[in-house]
Amino acid sequence: MSANVDYADVQGVVRYGYGGLADACFLLLRIKDRAAAQAWLRTAPVNNALESDPPPKTVLQIAFTRSGLEALRVPTEVIQQFSYEFFAGMVGEDSRSRRLGDIDANAPAKWYWGVGDNAPDLLLLLYAESGKLENWKGAIKGDNWNRAFTVLKTLQSEGLPRIEPFGFRDGISQPEIDWDEQKKLPADQLEYCNVTALGEFLLGYSNEYGKYSERPLLLIGEDASAGLLPAEEDPQFRDLGRNGSYLVLRQLEQDVEGFWRFINRKAPNPTDGVKLAEAMVGRRMSGEPLVASAAGDDMNQFTFDSDVDGVRCPFGAHIRRANPRNADYPYGTNTWWQKLLRLAGFHRTSFRDDLVSSTRFHRILRRGRPYGNLASPSQPAPAAGSNERGIYFIAINANISRQFEFVQNAWVMGTKFNGVNDESDPLVGNRQSLGGCPAGPFSIPQPEGITRRVEGLEHFITVRGGAYFFLPSIRALWYLATVGDRQK
Repeated sequence: MSANVDYADVQGVVRYGYGGLADACFLLLRIKDRAAAQAWLRTAPVNNALESDPPPKTVLQIAFTRSGLEALRVPTEVIQQFSYEFFAGMVGEDSRSRRLGDIDANAPAKWYWGVGDNAPDLLLLLYAESGKLENWKGAIKGDNWNRAFTVLKTLQSEGLPRIEPFGFRDGISQPEIDWDEQKKLPADQLEYCNVTALGEFLLGYSNEYGKYSERPLLLIGEDASAGLLPAEEDPQFRDLGRNGSYLVLRQLEQDVEGFWRFINRKAPNPTDGVKLAEAMVGRRMSGEPLVASAAGDDMNQFTFDSDVDGVRCPFGAHIRRANPRNADYPYGTNTWWQKLLRLAGFHRTSFRDDLVSSTRFHRILRRGRPYGNLASPSQPAPAAGSNERGIYFIAINANISRQFEFVQNAWVMGTKFNGVNDESDPLVGNRQSLGGCPAGPFSIPQPEGITRRVEGLEHFITVRGGAYFFLPSIRALWYLATVGDRQK
């Protein structure tokens, strides 16, 4: 356990996925009375990241949008020190919407929440053991709840296994956080490594560049800053961001029937249909990667080194786009001479080796949950009731632009990825090319050298809402719960 990280100050969702708690819901709130909201925040039973045995049976986490900080009367000069992406928000800029693929069917004007009067100030993440969620929702409210908040939306996810609605096992590939800060920073990384610098996920610590991400720093002695920790790089300031992070939430509705209908139309038989779907994902439905795993049963310990031609896992498959598993330079022995040759472009096993930015600068922690009914290739139609199914996508990162937005724009929505042209992500892509050509096909390299092109991919996933949040530390949460009273 790192002597530098105070786990009692970190909200637990950064360290744990709470996958053992079967039920979850995410409450999107507006603040209607500041004093009542702050009174509620001062007594909210927020779970920290300390280890506990047994683990908690219920969990509460809290995050804020820019409007939420403004509603609490956080000074403007403090809010302006947050990253530009958080300050500007997920919606409101046409250029950001284009980069994220939030156009046409995904356009914010069509969202269920996240825009205008449906834009939240707060996000509450609630987790509970099976059957205990409703009681937990009631228990957290307290005396000030009704006066403090308006509930805009309740995003429910109850009793579902870690399988996303298309039927694939989900939540497998996660980075390992360097909690002990043993990683040498900054340094070249000539082979793929899943261990990622602490500062990529927690504000106030060194990231993969050996630098610190943007967050508010307050001069010691400034109003309401006394409880905050000093900034690591400049102790004369109190660090409002330290042990906190930025949280991305997007509601992604999946057209399960449309997906399997398309698959079955393109495949001559059900077996080939499953294989096509697995090629698009890059994993078998059980979660096993299409390339061999180097660690046996560990379905996260693999690279694409053994599949330089993409015949086992296509170059444009979803898992390649979400995590290319590459390094800073093409692989080889780690001598100065070999490094010089690689920098000059020699000793590449494939021309694609240096076409993709190094993965380690673009990792995210995923903490999402599925919603709706599960599906299978043989029975994709929903059960009686609502046919809305999808994922509440949650990403935790210290740099929204370089992490979430880069992956979403350059790798997922991008039509030029890993040597593949005019194709976006076969699952998440919105089929609108940023370069002027339709982004509809999916290429599957064949062992005999002739690439199979699956034409006419449809729009399988639609964005229904989204926002950027600040996930504060426990100390920062207390600052937010008291700052308004001191600004009178």
